Amino acid sequence: MTDNDLRSVTVERTSTGRYVATNDRGGTIAFGTASGPAADAGFTPVELLLAALGGCTAVDVDVATSRHAEPDGFRVTATGHKTGDELGNRLTGLRVSFSVSFPDGEGADRARAILPRAVKASHDRLCTVSRTVETGTPVATEIEEA
Repeated sequence: MTDNDLRSVTVERTSTGRYVATNDRGGTIAFGTASGPAADAGFTPVELLLAALGGCTAVDVDVATSRHAEPDGFRVTATGHKTGDELGNRLTGLRVSFSVSFPDGEGADRARAILPRAVKASHDRLCTVSRTVETGTPVATEIEEA
C-alpha cells in the first residue's frame, strides 16, 4: 500500500458530544450525539455511515446514468436497524433504495435501461463503502501519545 491509497479524516471534539471531521482537502462535517444536551439536528456517526453507504452508490449510479440524460428526480435512501446483543452494537438489515426518474427521450431511455446494471455494478464492485462493510474489514484501534 502507498500514500496514494491512503484515505483519512481527522475527528476533533468541539464541545460535549459535538465533533468535526476534516478531510485532507479541508472539507468539514459536524456531527454528534442523538440525545442529551448536545443533541441537535446534526448527523450522528451512525447516520454518517448510512449517508456514506447511500452516497457512495449514488455517485456511481449518477455518473453512469447522467452521461445519457439528466434525471428529473434522484433520491437514494439508506436504512438499517440498530441492534445490540451479545455481538455488540451494530446495524443490521442494511438497505440502499433508489428512486430515479428521467424525462422522455432517447438518452433518457438509455439511462433507464442501464440503471439496474449501474446499481448492481456499484454494489458488486465499485462502491468502496458498501464493499468494505460487506467484506467485514477489521478495524484496528490505537492510542497515540499526545
